[in-house]
Amino acid sequence: MSDQPPPASVATDWVTLPTADGPMRTYAARPATPANRAVVVLQEAFGVNHHIQDIAHRYAARGFLALAPDLFHRNGAGTLGYEQHAEAMPLIGAIGPDAIVTDVNAVLDHLAQAEAIPAARTAVNGFCFGGRAAFTAAASISGLAATVIFYGPGIAAGPHAVLDRAKSIDAPMLLHVGAEDPTIPADQVAAIDAALNAAGVTFDSYVYEGAGHAFACDARPHMYCADPAETAWQRTHTFLKRHLPQTA
Repeated sequence: MSDQPPPASVATDWVTLPTADGPMRTYAARPATPANRAVVVLQEAFGVNHHIQDIAHRYAARGFLALAPDLFHRNGAGTLGYEQHAEAMPLIGAIGPDAIVTDVNAVLDHLAQAEAIPAARTAVNGFCFGGRAAFTAAASISGLAATVIFYGPGIAAGPHAVLDRAKSIDAPMLLHVGAEDPTIPADQVAAIDAALNAAGVTFDSYVYEGAGHAFACDARPHMYCADPAETAWQRTHTFLKRHLPQTA
């Protein structure tokens, strides 16, 4: 579960990265053996909380260096409880594409300079608001290894929609959406698929019957759907193994 400590084989700490908009705290989870590949984990609307940290731990246990930047660093919100949905909405609404690209580039610069892991050995995985952020990064930053999006609203519609940037995506993409997710209705799923097809992007898009928003978030039992979540994670690991394999 999301409030469990990291496995003994995973080392964790916080690093502070410089950005054009000030310092950004970033949670790091490291495997026992030095990693030559990385995943940038992009938060939900509630900050780099225990659930996002737990996802970083899971990646580190699989041999990735996982970094989860605090995308709330400009407003100092830190983390919010899942019951604070109303407070979270204006916070994420204030984070537009330029800010997202600035922050992800800061993480990529750190990986390249301090960890000797280039963008070509780095994937971006976002959840909820972070899903929109991951799509934004993929459409604005060239040379990534892969992008994984779990239920990212706001890609095809809304004030920060970025679907018109799909033609700039040059990395393979995997998208997971719940069929009962009101924040990403079927017409938006279809629009995203159509835009990615038209742009010639290599992608897989899966819609999970009986699953709603945040269906893979085991920190929210009333939204978590175990079977779709397990399938989505299996597909994610297979996807990353194909596009970002471990190397000697």
